[in-house]
Amino acid sequence: MDPRSTADPASSSTSTHSTTTTSPTPTPSPSSLRKRVLSIDTSSRDSRGSPGRERESKARQEEEEEESVMASAAASEAERERDVEAAVPVPMSPAGRLFRETNFNCYIVAVIGLGARVDVAAARAGLEATLVRHPRFCSVQVSDEASKRAKPRWVRTTVNLDDHLIFPELDPTATSASPDQVIEDYMSTLSTQPMDHSRPLWELHVLDFPTSEAAATVAVRMHHSLGDGISLLSLLIACTRSAADPARLPALPPAPARRDGPVYARRRPPLSAGIVALAAWAWSYLVLALHTLVDVACFVATSLFLRDARTPLMGTEGVEFRRKRFVHCTLSLDDVKLVKNAMKCTVNDVLVGVTSAALSRYYFRKENDTNSEKRTRRKHIRVRSALLVNIRKTPGLHVLAEMMNSNKNNVARWGNLIGYIVLPFRIAMFHDPLEYIRQGKRTVDRKKSSLEAIFTYWSGNLIVKLFGIKTAAALCHGMLANTTLSFSSMVGPAEKVEFYGHPIEYIAPSVYGHPHALTVHYQSYMNIIKLVLAVDDAQFPDAHQLLDDFAESLRLIRQAASTKS
Repeated sequence: MDPRSTADPASSSTSTHSTTTTSPTPTPSPSSLRKRVLSIDTSSRDSRGSPGRERESKARQEEEEEESVMASAAASEAERERDVEAAVPVPMSPAGRLFRETNFNCYIVAVIGLGARVDVAAARAGLEATLVRHPRFCSVQVSDEASKRAKPRWVRTTVNLDDHLIFPELDPTATSASPDQVIEDYMSTLSTQPMDHSRPLWELHVLDFPTSEAAATVAVRMHHSLGDGISLLSLLIACTRSAADPARLPALPPAPARRDGPVYARRRPPLSAGIVALAAWAWSYLVLALHTLVDVACFVATSLFLRDARTPLMGTEGVEFRRKRFVHCTLSLDDVKLVKNAMKCTVNDVLVGVTSAALSRYYFRKENDTNSEKRTRRKHIRVRSALLVNIRKTPGLHVLAEMMNSNKNNVARWGNLIGYIVLPFRIAMFHDPLEYIRQGKRTVDRKKSSLEAIFTYWSGNLIVKLFGIKTAAALCHGMLANTTLSFSSMVGPAEKVEFYGHPIEYIAPSVYGHPHALTVHYQSYMNIIKLVLAVDDAQFPDAHQLLDDFAESLRLIRQAASTKS
């Protein structure tokens, strides 16, 4: 990927777009994906065999309905134009500006498997009524090039949906013979394509052919400056409805009754609890301060010079510009919960442990390390992950739905309100598979007693204000380049949902554009967990074998947990 083309606000595309007053018309680029303008047949149905008077009556009725639809569309367009004219430009957040930088030009992608072929008319109507009305999804990024101090802003524009709905022309022989491979190759190619910054930075790619898991597939691509992954996924879920009751927003798993960690600080016990309880409460804050100091020092050192050891998992210089491959598999949420209950830990603890086990299997196989004594001597190998942490309450689905319905900014704190933590993984071959879960729980518990994520968020904003976005981007890029991988997990709907009338079979989100050769993401939905790996296409030709390592690691851990009690 050419880093200059991805960062250029006037990046090109082959389709015609709506004219705005904020950016010049881009020059077409042959490297862009082909886009086909969507046309809907609105001609009258055949009425042969009907009496003449009945045909005339039906024709008049259809004309009246068409005029009513056109009037409604015109009124909606006029309302949108008024909203665009009245909207006040919104300054971009520091994190949003960070994701615009040349070496940090990040995109979020989500592959969504559907249980039915795509009804284009229903999808268009749904997008017009929801996503297109969201403030970020109908805005463009504008900056005053003449002033170096001017901050980029979000400016409302009129959205032409045909610019964002993409129907690629694929080989029908390939889509019939190897549909899963076609989807995988298409998404990999998409990671090398720039996005046109003269339009709102999102696309919906329609791949309307059956695969092994779905009747059709849609792929959503959004620039990371639109918001963090949690907000964007919540927004997509707010566009869905319960399959059991299409009038209702989907149900999410209930939040834990009590959340541990510094963000949800423990209340001071009453004096009647005794001196021991009060001392324990005070000690917890001393531990919090100590852990925060250590983690902050480690984070700063990582941004500047502290680099992970070279392993087959770590990317090389320039990896953020290279082609990525997105592969995924389905894991059982029930299996994860069985391990969670047996080990008295959380789902995230289990996922961290499974990841450590899988990376260990992959590492020792790649190193041809079959000697057990050698493995024992090298069992203290550590690789580190950059983990994004949401530092504010996630906007509720009803709040996001209201934001789209009203087409106005409201109380939801939108944007990239995220901090980083450095999460270590142990590379080792344990005889007891459950040891990976114990190690994972200790690691997660340790990170919970630290304010590292809060520090990285606020210090990042401070660095932008004092030294500028270039310095902040260099430090953030250094932190990622000196670690081995990215890791994240998100909770999805607990019930089957529909996306504009299309039942969803699975959701597989990921990200690319950052300096990691490996990104691990877990996404729950109903009773499954989608494991999604984004890998450097050249460095990981065996990406599917790495997927198998995750599945086998969970199987062995589950088997050990089932015999534990």
